[in-house]
Amino acid sequence: MDPKRKALTAAVVGTALGVGGLAVVAMPATAGDAPVLPQISAEELVQSTLNAKPPSFDGKVKVSNDLGLPQIGSTLPGVSALSIDSAQVSTDGAGKSKVSLTEGSSQQTIVKNGETVWEYNSKDNSATKITIPPELAKEHKDAVEGQAVDPATAAAELLGKVRESSTIAVDGTSAVANRSAYELVLTPKPTERTLLREIRVAVDSQTRLPLRLTVLANGTASPAFEVSFSEINFANQPASNFEFTPPKGAKVTEKTAEVDPKSRELAEQAKNDAKVVGDGWDTAITGKIPADALAKAGSAKDGEGRQVDPKALLSRFAKPVSGAWGSGWLVTTKVGSGVLTDDGRYAVGAVPEQVLFEALAAK
Repeated sequence: MDPKRKALTAAVVGTALGVGGLAVVAMPATAGDAPVLPQISAEELVQSTLNAKPPSFDGKVKVSNDLGLPQIGSTLPGVSALSIDSAQVSTDGAGKSKVSLTEGSSQQTIVKNGETVWEYNSKDNSATKITIPPELAKEHKDAVEGQAVDPATAAAELLGKVRESSTIAVDGTSAVANRSAYELVLTPKPTERTLLREIRVAVDSQTRLPLRLTVLANGTASPAFEVSFSEINFANQPASNFEFTPPKGAKVTEKTAEVDPKSRELAEQAKNDAKVVGDGWDTAITGKIPADALAKAGSAKDGEGRQVDPKALLSRFAKPVSGAWGSGWLVTTKVGSGVLTDDGRYAVGAVPEQVLFEALAAK
């Protein structure tokens, strides 16, 4: 997968699941009367959703956003606005999957079938066949980018993160993708310091699969981000759906997945340095970016081959801040904020900046 697409799909997943952007907002997918369904308690609905066995299905997902992300253009390599128009998601419910991401006239397709992953980009008609050794397959069974773009995966993980720090209620019913659904609403408890006001999850009344994930940010009346099934078909998927044959004339590359020792070392270092401060809605993640990674960022070039000055770039979309924790740069959006200090430390969360400053100062 090319760097730009990796950044884009990772951003979608991060927006749906990460503490730096725990907001996914959706509007009703269909108009008309709300379906009449048996009453159910909020706790029963949450528990049945978390315990539901993933079904086999094929569905179309619509993605849109109004996150208030800074526009930094093409200056920074590998960074793009969240501009996925739609995604087609198929799964057999047992590990095989196919995800097609559409952006404008181009499409990225990712097919995972056992120890083989195909990645295809229609823009340049290129395909990559990746063989995953058994030991890596076990270690990274969910490592294919884009899988969590569907509301079902995102909602299940999100419920686990914030249920204990939320007031939970069932707020009627709705129709999503021609399916009857319960509207589950999670509101942060008064003690939670967060930029988010409300999360709504439309849960299929029969399968308990989340069909739509909704969050509203404080001080806004319009959706910040939307991930919703617009079409879904619960049925056994044919084996052929998880097989891939490169189109005629495609440039095909074959490789075996392997972990670069240096990349693994940097990832492990970043993981070990990361610290979770708080819990629930006002969780902040702090850590330190490895020096080698900072050095790579400093040597990056833009699309025209010019050297990128990280500090000059930061000054375009971030504001300088300082405190007892040190000094650095602050980036804010409608649903989250982040601080990068001058010495490479960071703090991110769906929280006001003061919460990040406190997290950076915590020992």
